[in-house]
Amino acid sequence: MHYLRKSLLFSFLLTFFTLLACAQNGQTFLQFEGREGPGKGKHIVLVAGDDEYRSEESMPMLAKILSTRYGFKTTVLFPIEPGTGNVVPNYQNNIPGLEQLESADLMIMLIRFRELPDEQSLYIENFLKAGKPIIGLRTSTHAFAYQKNKESKFAKWTWNGKEAGWEKGFGKRIFGETWVNHHGIHAKEGSRSLIDGVQQMNDHPVLRGVKDIWVPEDVYGIQSLPKEAEVLIYGQSTAGMDDQAPLMWEKSVMPIAWTKPYQIDGGKPGMAFASTMGSSLGFQSADLRRLVLNASFWLVGMSETITPDLNVEYVGEYKPTNFGFDTFRKGMRVADFK
Repeated sequence: MHYLRKSLLFSFLLTFFTLLACAQNGQTFLQFEGREGPGKGKHIVLVAGDDEYRSEESMPMLAKILSTRYGFKTTVLFPIEPGTGNVVPNYQNNIPGLEQLESADLMIMLIRFRELPDEQSLYIENFLKAGKPIIGLRTSTHAFAYQKNKESKFAKWTWNGKEAGWEKGFGKRIFGETWVNHHGIHAKEGSRSLIDGVQQMNDHPVLRGVKDIWVPEDVYGIQSLPKEAEVLIYGQSTAGMDDQAPLMWEKSVMPIAWTKPYQIDGGKPGMAFASTMGSSLGFQSADLRRLVLNASFWLVGMSETITPDLNVEYVGEYKPTNFGFDTFRKGMRVADFK
């Protein structure tokens, strides 16, 4: 009888926690179980959290392509305002669900100036210590800004930090660069990709099938990528905000996509891919989507599956909001981004 009671209690608790975990899907995160495909059995966590470039829209779009078309299990995390439960991109202190990184094979982030509780940041640190691969898009070069809790062990991640070994913060240490400036004129000039011909001729897997990318987000200034970074694409400013705008050859080109090995104290070596492209509107470019998918396959050791004609079409509708501060859709819940 005693054994039966313990067995029933165990079954109840197992059912309870299973239901609780399921209840979070659509409430504090989105999770898409992978269908059949080369990525089946692997888990990608996509982290949205920027004030301007509508990553709360683009990350679910990418997750659905990776899951539906290629079989990856994908999880999308959002900046959530605790008082309302709404997705509020300019609420900088809460991205629940980062424990999903414990089972992740790859993290894709597009975040800006976050100051997360230590218990959340710890999952990112553990992910990096494991040497797992990471993709950083657009503002992820300046992902963190600790302004309130400067005693946090993660305050060294601040984009302009000065702590030895973490000078210029997380972006510099992991991706190779921090925030420098708008090299192009923000919201007036776009960016045309100039693919590195040597890398292309050498058949770099990340560049397979990538031929033409124009994005409305301007070129970011890049001051000092480390020598171990490998630039794949340079960006040339365009004199206007459409894909027919002429190139501004009087402006110097800047790296806009590169790879870089990383390693943090006490951790294993890992590999990063970074791009300063990545607005919600920018992802209307099929070849930008292709670039990120190729990088994902390459980073998880599946280069042989990358072909020039990988299907990068949307799964369902994708109607992105224009980027800008406070342009996010108000009152949105996590489930609204399915």
